[in-house]
Amino acid sequence: MLLPAAARLRYKSFSQLFKTSTKSNARFILAPLFTPPSITRTMSSAVAKRLEGKTVVITGASSGIGRSTAFEFARTAPKNLKLVLTARRIDTLKQIAADIVAEVGEGVKVLPVQLDVSNPEEVKTFVGKLPEEFRDINVLVNNAGLVKGLARAPEIAEEDINIMFNTNVTGLINMTQAILPIFKKRPEGGAGDIINVGSIAGREPYPGGSIYCATKAAVRSFTDALRKELIATRIRVMEIDPGQVETEFSVVRFYGDKAKADAVYAGCEPLTPDDIAEVVVFVAGRRENVVIADTLIFPSHQAGAGILHKKST
Repeated sequence: MLLPAAARLRYKSFSQLFKTSTKSNARFILAPLFTPPSITRTMSSAVAKRLEGKTVVITGASSGIGRSTAFEFARTAPKNLKLVLTARRIDTLKQIAADIVAEVGEGVKVLPVQLDVSNPEEVKTFVGKLPEEFRDINVLVNNAGLVKGLARAPEIAEEDINIMFNTNVTGLINMTQAILPIFKKRPEGGAGDIINVGSIAGREPYPGGSIYCATKAAVRSFTDALRKELIATRIRVMEIDPGQVETEFSVVRFYGDKAKADAVYAGCEPLTPDDIAEVVVFVAGRRENVVIADTLIFPSHQAGAGILHKKST
């Protein structure tokens, strides 16, 4: 048995650690009173320290990945963190804020803000309306996004096209432009994190998803270009592309038809919002010099946008 150096210094011989039987079939038994000392810092404490004192803005925080991301940040850094949670459903945000504080305590301050990212005027006034203590933003999680329908050209509704582009692309760009001036005012060219939630759809377009795929491809291009534009700063630009995740996403796609949404996941074990939230907090919690620029996340049964294995039910 090899012990850590710190433990070896505390004991002169293994006889102090073990009891031995006097019978012929003697064996060593670890003494129950010995507890190896803790000599290393855990990963979670390192991440908590890096996130301590930061202000995080999360769009689309009323459900799914956004909601889970809010909880994951709070659980990871519960002593000194500020969360600004945005979405259109303010009552839901208020309940999430109350639930977070009830779980982790007063060390996390949570501000629910009603915001429709598809409305440019609301985004333009977003920062100016924040209380002063929440304006020094360090992390922006551009999570708000949606999909509408499975229509193919030329039958795609104009309204669906507009809402997908206005939310997934224009809204994300406008939020980034609203927050970037805060980041760029910091020393050495600026500092802060922009984490864009993309999709496998932005890499592999599929029939019936042309507009949604186009919006996520636009997010991918914007993210890559922005990272290059900010190369002389300490502003990190990162993208997380989930595969199949079970959220309200499919319910929205099918205009509220829960049965159709459930059929998408039948025979599968999709990712959960918590799975993606863990990755969001992981990339935000790296050392400042580390940029997890590009992350693609699948459940074990998926290998591409349309490559999924479904168990027979």
